[in-house]
Order: sequence, then structure tokens, then C-alpha cells
Amino acid sequence: MQAHELFRYLRMPELGDVRQYVRTLPTNTLMGFGAFAALTTYWYATRPKALKPPCDLAMQSVEVEGGEHARRSSLLKSDELLIYYYDDVRTVYDVFQRGLQVSNNGPCLGFRKPNQPYEWISYKEVSDRAECVGSALLHRGFKPSHVQYIGIFSQNRPEWVIIEQACYAFSMVVVPLYDTLGAEAITYIVNKADLSLVFCDKPDKAKLLLTSVEKGETPILNTIVIMDSFGVDLVERGKKCGVEVFSMREIEELGRAHRQKPMPPKPEDLAVICFTSGTTGNPKGAMITHQNIVSNASAFVKTTEKSFMPSTDDVLISFLPLAHMFERVVECVVLCHGARIGFFQGDIRLLMDDLKTLRPTVFPVVPRLLNRMFDKIFGQADTSLKRWLLEFASKRKEAELRSGIVRNNSFWDKVIFRKIQASLGGRVKLMVTGAAPVSASVLTFLRTALGCQFYEGYGQTECTAGCSLSLPGDWTAGHVGAPMPCNIIKLVDVQEMNYLAAKGEGEVCIKGMNVFRGYLKDPEKTAEALDKDGWLHTGDIGKWLPNGTLKIIDRKKHIFKLAQGEYIAPEKIENVYLRCEAIAQAFVHGESLQAFLVGVVVPDPDTLHNWAKKKGFEGSYQELCRNKDVKKCILEDMVRIGKESGLKSFEQVKDIVLHTEMFSIENGLLTPTLKAKRPELRKYFQSQIDELYANAKM
Repeated sequence: MQAHELFRYLRMPELGDVRQYVRTLPTNTLMGFGAFAALTTYWYATRPKALKPPCDLAMQSVEVEGGEHARRSSLLKSDELLIYYYDDVRTVYDVFQRGLQVSNNGPCLGFRKPNQPYEWISYKEVSDRAECVGSALLHRGFKPSHVQYIGIFSQNRPEWVIIEQACYAFSMVVVPLYDTLGAEAITYIVNKADLSLVFCDKPDKAKLLLTSVEKGETPILNTIVIMDSFGVDLVERGKKCGVEVFSMREIEELGRAHRQKPMPPKPEDLAVICFTSGTTGNPKGAMITHQNIVSNASAFVKTTEKSFMPSTDDVLISFLPLAHMFERVVECVVLCHGARIGFFQGDIRLLMDDLKTLRPTVFPVVPRLLNRMFDKIFGQADTSLKRWLLEFASKRKEAELRSGIVRNNSFWDKVIFRKIQASLGGRVKLMVTGAAPVSASVLTFLRTALGCQFYEGYGQTECTAGCSLSLPGDWTAGHVGAPMPCNIIKLVDVQEMNYLAAKGEGEVCIKGMNVFRGYLKDPEKTAEALDKDGWLHTGDIGKWLPNGTLKIIDRKKHIFKLAQGEYIAPEKIENVYLRCEAIAQAFVHGESLQAFLVGVVVPDPDTLHNWAKKKGFEGSYQELCRNKDVKKCILEDMVRIGKESGLKSFEQVKDIVLHTEMFSIENGLLTPTLKAKRPELRKYFQSQIDELYANAKM
């Protein structure tokens, strides 16, 4: 009972005897009673509140084509999937218009110069500038009645969003370009998407595009708009090859002089062509509609609504590439609620300074950054006592997490974690991660240390961004959450890898409002990704956990990502290493939680002895395989052959173990067609693999 309730109780007429009794109590007793009441009131006011999942995690089953069963979010009251959260928000254009209204023309986009505070552009100014840019495009001949593709080749900055909103206001389609694609892929995209106009942030990118025109590789490109200042020489260079070069200011002024009313898109219209890099061949252009984006953003809001609802007080730090859909969906959620977006300075090395200055409340991250944060925190604990205190405090807060309590005002926060939280600005309320798995230990520690809601999701460009997400209140790690309300998920048999849907394992397939339309001008690749019933086949192997969440456990095509995001095709690498004289068989292994590859090598019994003799080693086959110097020479030979064959540094193994028994059909490591059984090989050599990774960190 709180103090004010107690005193109100004591004033009731029928409690006259109680009041008379209280009057007879000694002063010390009454003072003690008052102190007790005050402490009780304080405890009620400051006690941590446990957050429980908004629904039963055991997802409901939905019968689909052919008698199969899929799983859907238990947040849904019927089998109808979520298309939109707000009735008046059906397109990405509507997203911004709602933000403009609810923000009351508050600050929208922020930027800063080195060692300076953030400067802000209002929602109204962003809207006006976007309409001017769009009007200029119309004046230059672009027609909303046709599908018009506009290229953006830029880092995250306010102009990115202004140009994007310009395209949406006049029913045009954004085609992002980014540095890591490489010049060859950028040329391919310009031609594939018929990009006659590209916005660039810096003159260097404009020069790269002009070079492709000069070589005759991109004849369709005829206009480049540059955001930063540039010299007259660039304009003259463009004229010589038939390309007009404008500044961003010139385009805005042109649109202001020929202002037109917006011509908004329909939900089914294309919004973005997002090109994915892939592992081999040319990039594929995923066709994403307005409905895809709005449904995905709406599903995020629906999932987190009971625990976090963005408001005009919220601030997002934008540093993950806007060329990727993950960042775009997060920004849609923020803009829809009239919140602010602050952009980093463009240099990831200055991100911590940007965080301290901006003090964001919403912080989307990728696993690579989380791993760096984790390593840095423990790296600063440079004594055994500091490390012990850090781990002890984390365990105490982890106990609260298990009961659904998330907070940053506990004793351990004030004593141990305050500096860690302050390094991110001290106001972070929500973090969300995706793109690759996060180690359960890293995720759990950061949840305790940062004291904010921390969601992990899973998806890919082809389902806009996410298809599964942690539920608020379920702060366990080691999974990617439950299906989002905009889609259903089913697991399909992958018999050659012994993954069966009946056992709750199989290829993850997605169907819903967030699934893309297909790949631009590539029906063959589209048919590989989307089946006739509209299911997106991800190529990832998933497993349903007892608590109803999804865990990603393998990759169907044996193509995987390392911790830094590099794609690895292990069979290609193994074929290169088999050119080494001393090697008969090789198994290359990598994990999305590790930054490098390791390998298991079976030396060739017929050639090892002679090869070793040339290197100055003697002994039997078994003795040579146990010799650490022999292993070192084989590894050096592998790296040399790999380099000569064009393997990139991240495609080279860092360490190996020598194994003396050949992989065979009899021992279950090869198929009847003599192909490697990768899951079995991984299980068979798990202890050696773990040891290789452990030794590398020592």
C-alpha cells in the first residue's frame, strides 16, 4: 500500500478507533512509521517492470497449398496478413506525409561538420525540396505514367532522403548504387535499369560514371547531378561525351521554377530496384513495391507496439547503407512517426563521436559492429578483477532479462555499465540487428550492458528486409524470433542434406506482403527464387525451436557469409587447394560468427612422402601428418596456390588440421556420387574446428 493510499484509508469515518490508537503511539514510532511509508512509496515508484511477450510464442499453424503447413505470427487475430498499420499509410510517399503531419513541422534530417553540433532540416523543407527535385525531373522529360528509374550513388546524407522522396512524390523508382559493387557491376546496373540520370554525392563518383560513358560502356547515361561542389572541368568533360552535369542546387532551382503537384504512387507500384551483390556473376535487381516496404515497416511497428512506439522525441542514427533495405525500412518506421534522422559524417571511424553528439534513441546495427563493441568492452577490462566484475554484473542483469526486465537504472548500471551506455549517447531505447547471426553470448551481454530493448531479426532483400523478429519480452538469444505479421513461413524438405520438415527442419520459405515481385529483366533467376505459388525460397536451412522461434542452422547451397559479410563458396576454394601436390582431399569451413576460414586436409598417401622429402622431412605417413612443420609447409603451399589462382584474402584458410583417413562413402562423409556431405563433415570434425578457432584467438 502506498503512503497516500494509507493516509486516505486512515481518514475513513469507520476507522475512528484506529485513528485514536495512532494518536497514542510515541513520536519515535510515528516517525518510523512515516519512514517506512516513504520507503514503501519509493520502492513502488522505482521497482523494475517486467515486460512479457505480447502473445504466446507458440505460433499458430496455417494450412497452405498441397496440405502443407506454415506458421504465422500469433499477434494476428486471423489468417489475414498485416498489410498496413495506419489506414492512411499505404505507400512510402504516405509514410513521409504522415510524419510531416504528426511532427508539426519539427526537425527531420540532421547533419554535422567535424567538431560541430548537428544542424537540422525541417519536415516541411524536406517536402518542399523533394517536390522541387521531382518537378525538375518532370521538366527534363521523365514521365510518371511510365516506369522511370533514377539512380542514387551516394553515402547516407539528407540529400539521399530528399531525392528518394522526390521519386516517390512523382511515382518514380529509386535504384541505389554503392562503392562495394565495383566499377564493372555499376556499369552493369546502369545498363540493366536504363539509368539515364544518376545523383552522386561526390565528384569522384561522377568521374567513375563519366569514364564508363567515355568507353562506350553506358551509352544510355546522359545526366549526372552532384551534391558536393565541383569544378567547371567536370562539366566540360561531360559535354565531350554527351553527358550534362548539374549541381543539386541547380536541379532544385529548376524544379522551383517549374513546380508541379505531386503524382503519388499506388501501393502495387515499384518503389526500389535493390541490386544484391551475390557470390558469382552479375548483381540481381530485386523489384520492391511500396506495399512491400509499408507492410514490412508496419509489421515491425505491430510487433513492438506494446513496448516501443516511436514519437517525435526519438532520434535515429543513420550510418548503415541506405542502398540496403534494412536501413530503409528502419527509416520508414522513424519518418512515419515524425521522429528525426541524424546522419553520420560519412567516416565510420568518427561514428562514436557522432553517437555522443547526436545521442540517438534508435540504433540499428550489424553483427560486425556488435562484435567490435563486445571486444572493445572486454579489452578495456585489463585486469582479472575488472573482467570478473563485468561478468558478475552481466550475470546479475541477465537474471532480470530472463524475467522480462529491461532497464538501465539498476545498481549495476550506475556502477559498471554507465560509461558503456554513455559511449552511445546515453539515450538508446531500441537497438535492432540483422544481416547475419549474432553470437548468443555477445547478444546477451550487450542486452545487459546497454539496458535497452534489443531485437534480432532475419530476412533478405527479396522479402524487403525482415521476415522474423524477436518479440518484446522474449530476450533469449540463439534464434531469430518468430514470423513477422506481414508473412508466413514454412520449412521445406532438403532430403539430400537430411533436413525434413516433419522434424521441424528444412529450407526457409516465405510468403506474404513483403515478398518481392522478382528480379528486374531476369525471369530465369526469378523462377529460381519464387515458385509458382509465390513462395520465396531463401536457400537458408531453418529449425523451429520448442519456444516457437526460428533458428538458422545451415545454408542449402553451401554458400555462407563470414562475420564481416563476405560471401564464401567453399567448393570453389577446395578445388583450388586440390592443386597442391601433397593434398588428396580438403574441406573448407567458415561461420557467420567468425572472420576467417579453417580447413581439414587429407594429405595424399601416394605423394606425401616424396613431397616431404623435398622439404627436408622424413617419416611414415602417420608421422608426417603429426609433424607440425609439415602442416605449416602444406598450409603455406595452399596459400601460395590460392593466391596464384586469384583467391581473395578472406577466401584463404587461416589454419588447418591434417587428417589421415580419406573421406569416403563408407564412413558417411561422401555421397554415392562422391560429393562431400558438408553437414556430416562439419559434425565429424567439430572438435577440431573449435580447436582451430580457439587457437587462433590465443
